[in-house]
Amino acid sequence: MRKLELLSPAGDMERLKMAVLYGADAVYFGGEMFSLRAGAGNMTLEEMQEGIEFAHERGVKAYLTINIYAHNEDIQPLREYLGKIKDFALDAFIVSDPGIV
Repeated sequence: MRKLELLSPAGDMERLKMAVLYGADAVYFGGEMFSLRAGAGNMTLEEMQEGIEFAHERGVKAYLTINIYAHNEDIQPLREYLGKIKDFALDAFIVSDPGIV
């Protein structure tokens, strides 16, 4: 039998920590760019690193949303962003635009 996974939104560090401490199996969050909720207090690169470490130390997975629908002007900045996060220990991405995949 497959175990269900409780996936919780974690828009900022406080919410990430609360979700982890209250039993989430995985958390998802967006960065300051390339998230449909980019203006909602998402995490900086440094906060993402800290949040991933916090989650992993407690056996919780960390997923990053890149859920914009990219336009031509987004491609180069997205490549640069992916270069900055390529070594992050993320467990998965949540992507809405197949062109980004």
